[in-house]
Amino acid sequence: MALQITDATLDSVLETDKLVVIDFWAEWCGPCKMIGPIIEEIGEEYKDKVVVGKLNVDDNDETTGKYGIRNIPTVLFIKNGKVVDKVVGAGPKTLFTEKINNLL
Repeated sequence: MALQITDATLDSVLETDKLVVIDFWAEWCGPCKMIGPIIEEIGEEYKDKVVVGKLNVDDNDETTGKYGIRNIPTVLFIKNGKVVDKVVGAGPKTLFTEKINNLL
């Protein structure tokens, strides 16, 4: 299951030595709804190796601005506090799992 991330909780989420995957989404976004279940599955499958979370862009302007999120869905892959990869737009589960596996 994906962790719900907010502006207030982001720093504590990033304090891990694990890979962090954050899905930037919004309730009204069709493609976000398409990848939502994929992100949840990945969160469950990789729960011991990766921190997987979701951040609602409508409720978290600070983090959205900090990472320059202009289009959603955007999925960031963060390692040691730095963005090491990203996916903009919807894609198949294999797109996300391949990126994760390459970064582990």
